[in-house]
Amino acid sequence: MGNNAATHHKINLTSAEIANIWTNYQNDTMAVCTIGFFLIHVEDVETRSVLEYAYQQSQAHINKLKAFFNEEQFPIPAGFQPEVDVNMKAPRLFTDDFYLFYIQNIGKIGLASYAKSLSNSARLDMCEYYTECLNESAKLLNKATELMLNKGTFIRAPFIPKPQMVEYIQKQSYLAGWFGRNRPLNAIEMSNIYFNLIQNQLGRTLLMGFSQVATSPKIRDYLIRGRNIADKHVEIFGSLLSSEFLPSSSAWSTLPTDSTTTTYSDKLMMFHTLTLNAAGIGHYGVSLGLSPRSDLGTNYIRLTAEIASYTEDGAKLMIENGWMEKPPQAADRDQLSNDKT
Repeated sequence: MGNNAATHHKINLTSAEIANIWTNYQNDTMAVCTIGFFLIHVEDVETRSVLEYAYQQSQAHINKLKAFFNEEQFPIPAGFQPEVDVNMKAPRLFTDDFYLFYIQNIGKIGLASYAKSLSNSARLDMCEYYTECLNESAKLLNKATELMLNKGTFIRAPFIPKPQMVEYIQKQSYLAGWFGRNRPLNAIEMSNIYFNLIQNQLGRTLLMGFSQVATSPKIRDYLIRGRNIADKHVEIFGSLLSSEFLPSSSAWSTLPTDSTTTTYSDKLMMFHTLTLNAAGIGHYGVSLGLSPRSDLGTNYIRLTAEIASYTEDGAKLMIENGWMEKPPQAADRDQLSNDKT
């Protein structure tokens, strides 16, 4: 019987899998706080339906992630709690149109994050969980996109003429971008410019609202700085399109309300900002790799350096205030060796 019995052994989580569930817990607890406040003030019935779907997704994820932590006997991260990080009695800070814009564009970031988590996972339960998350996120993104299209608030990427034939690049001048006449943007470059422009519009409006309700003067100044950086990046990406007589999409200008009442904790707003910064750096890196025109590459390198510097200053502020939760990390072998002496 012993020879025929199946042998079962527990497979520990890898460092990548631990990183995934730890990061996802932080993001989902932040989402419950952020979207939960949206739900208090949303008026449009269809928009409420999308917000409720997003909220329920994040709440279900939190419960599942807690189960993973408990099963592995890992401490559950602090993350964020509505009773600590949200003033539910504060007045509305953003409009219904922004709620949809937020869900649709945060959904893009979620899809990329879950795809990476799935590709880094080996254990079957992890793979199944992230496959489910991907399917849910795609459904949420599609729901938000469809509603924005119906309401006329969705901003389409620029249209270009249909290609007439298959062509190959004949000259190395195709890579040039500074001297002489620039070649027109290709569709891949335009797609990335458009994506980064829209994401910066999200960041600009979000940080504009956050800066109005921040408690600490230091945090307020930091958020204003981020708003201005995002605004500058919107103008840069918009000018790259408009220089070729393409619509820049910069007309999207839904603003926050005039509320200055504390809405979210400074900790949550700073974490949200750093999360968007990290996603932005990743998007710029992908865009750099897919943009052969040299002037575009130079722009992406310069703008990435600006966001990286801004992010570092934000991390220092988080640490200074005791808000930056430490992710699980490898053992310090030097320290362990020193402990024996």
